[in-house]
Formats: sequence, C-alpha cells, structure tokens
Amino acid sequence: MIEQLHPRILENKDWATLLFVVAFALVAMTKSAYETRFSEFSKLIFSDKYAKIYRDNSHMKSSFTVGLFFVQIISYAFFIQLTMYIFSHSAENDWITMHIAGKVEKTDWILFIQIATFLLYFILGKYLIEKIVAASFNIDDFVELFNLQKVTYRTYIGVLILPVNAILFYYDNIPKTIPLIIIGISLCISLYSYFISIKTYQNAIIGKLFYFILYLCALEIAPYYFMYYWITKEVA
Repeated sequence: MIEQLHPRILENKDWATLLFVVAFALVAMTKSAYETRFSEFSKLIFSDKYAKIYRDNSHMKSSFTVGLFFVQIISYAFFIQLTMYIFSHSAENDWITMHIAGKVEKTDWILFIQIATFLLYFILGKYLIEKIVAASFNIDDFVELFNLQKVTYRTYIGVLILPVNAILFYYDNIPKTIPLIIIGISLCISLYSYFISIKTYQNAIIGKLFYFILYLCALEIAPYYFMYYWITKEVA
C-alpha cells in the first residue's frame, strides 16, 4: 500500500520574532536611558505621579515618547491581528465572529503591515486634526496637555500587552475570553485616564464645556467607530 503524502505547510513566523525582538529592545533601551522616568511610568496605573511630573508639552516629542510610540504601534497591530485571528477561527457564531469576513491568519505579515500602517496614519492624522480643531476653538494649551495624558496611558497599555502578544502569537487554540479580557482591562485604563484628565483640568473644561463635549464626540468617539468598521469590513 502506497502511503499518501500530504504537503506540510510551514508558517513563517520569523518576521514576527524579529519585530518582537525589536520592540522589547526598544523598551529595554528606553528603560536604560530613562531609568527614573521609566520607573515612574511603570507605576502609572497605581499612581498619577508620572502624569503630574511629566505634564509639560515638551515631553510629547521627547525620545522617551517617540521610542515607546513605535512600541505601541507594533503592540496594538499584533493585538488587533491576533484578536481577528482568534475570532475568525472560532466555531461559535457570535456577533463579533460574524463581523469578521473570512479567515485571518496571525502569520500574515502583509495584513500586519496594513494594520500597523493604518494605526500610524490614524493616530498621527487624529493628532493633526485635534491641533486644527484646538486652534479653531482657541483651546490649544488644554488640548496639548490632554493629548499628552492620552498618549501616556495609550503607550502604557501598549507596553503592557506586548508580552501578552508574544505569548498569544506562539500558542494556538487561545480562548476568545483572553482578548476580551485584555480589551476590557484596556478600556478600564483608558476610562481611568479620562477621569484623571478631567479631574486635573476641570477648571479649564468647565470654562469651555461646550467645546469639550464637541471635541469628545467628534474626535474621541467617532474615529474609533470608523476604525472598528474598517477592521471588520475591509482588512479581513
């Protein structure tokens, strides 16, 4: 009897390994170059001391912020792709699974580039639009400080989920509850950052309450809806 041979499909994970190494190296170099600052940054969820110390606008363009910015792009892109992979391979027909068209592979480096590029343009484009809107409403100083606060917490979330991404990438059969828990925790941290920002700048917000509400609706809620729509309808 002639045994039938089946081709063995090998997934190329080298590109992902390289990106993980680069991301962790950036974190290590940032920690080494800014030891005290990184120490305070790592305690961000437990204390707002970092936000109070590094609240000057000049910190937005520092090498600390820029270095970790690329880390968060890599981290978020991996997490989005892994989440899409987990749900697209799920046998359960829940509402999230039904919104992802077709199968998504976690080793698809072209998809990763698409997601990372979209995130990069999305964040930078949103930042530029916010600056234009702030100039129009004459709330430049407040928006700059508010942006710095958001960037800080968004970067913190990205650094936190980076090692989780590495674990999820090299394991199969990950339950859907894992990404949902991570999303839930991330949302809680984001809401906490908004609470801290509103508490810190409450005097400025009260003075321009209408503009602040308009700012939240137009630039904090709508863009994320469109990003969700693009990910679930176009990328997959």
